[in-house]
Amino acid sequence: MIETFDLAKSFGAANAVAGVSLGLRAGETLVVLGPSGCGKTTLLRLIAGLERPDHGRVLIDSKPVSTPEWLVPPHARRIGMIFQDLALWPHMSVLGNITFGLRGRRGQVRAVADSALRQVGLAGMRERLPHQLSGGERQRLAIARALAGERRWLLLDEPFSSLDPLSKRRIGRLLRSLQQGLDLGILYVTHDLHEAVALADRIVLMQSGRLVGSLDLKATGAMRHEELLQWYEETIENF
Repeated sequence: MIETFDLAKSFGAANAVAGVSLGLRAGETLVVLGPSGCGKTTLLRLIAGLERPDHGRVLIDSKPVSTPEWLVPPHARRIGMIFQDLALWPHMSVLGNITFGLRGRRGQVRAVADSALRQVGLAGMRERLPHQLSGGERQRLAIARALAGERRWLLLDEPFSSLDPLSKRRIGRLLRSLQQGLDLGILYVTHDLHEAVALADRIVLMQSGRLVGSLDLKATGAMRHEELLQWYEETIENF
């Protein structure tokens, strides 16, 4: 389980994250929903170990990995992260994008990369460059790279915002399939309510660096769009 307790991070006078406490279980998709600039990306970076908190702590499986004094490096957390711009290496092949940075003997690294490519349906595209892939295929490559090396947790920073609705739906199904097969915990941030509902088991609403509301979709069952929109608007307005 990933847990944050009273997590806070400021940049100058701006409080990007202000006292956030949440938990993510294995096999669960938790979506952090909120407008641009509310602190979602900073929260992901704190959990991934890319930023040091000013206050609070992050625990993985009950072990501290982030405090103001202590920071376990990202590669030691078994966390994969997919950035908004995907951050693929344009001059490297599909295979090279996955093997770059993996630790181990050459044969072992290749086996790990091949397994990741098979999982996302890109096994036949090893030698292509990113610009030779479609938008959906680049998303699949980013997922494969994030999962390579026995990752247990996947953090996603609005990586599908540029995709058309059909491609989003297909990538969403792929994520759900991978999650069930690997028992992944997925933390996904977005400003899009439709996207949140399509992917989430639970939604937490973020505003001005704080969590201001939550919704358990497994407990509530299917909700009409109007009901979800009303919940979103009322929670933001009452903050």
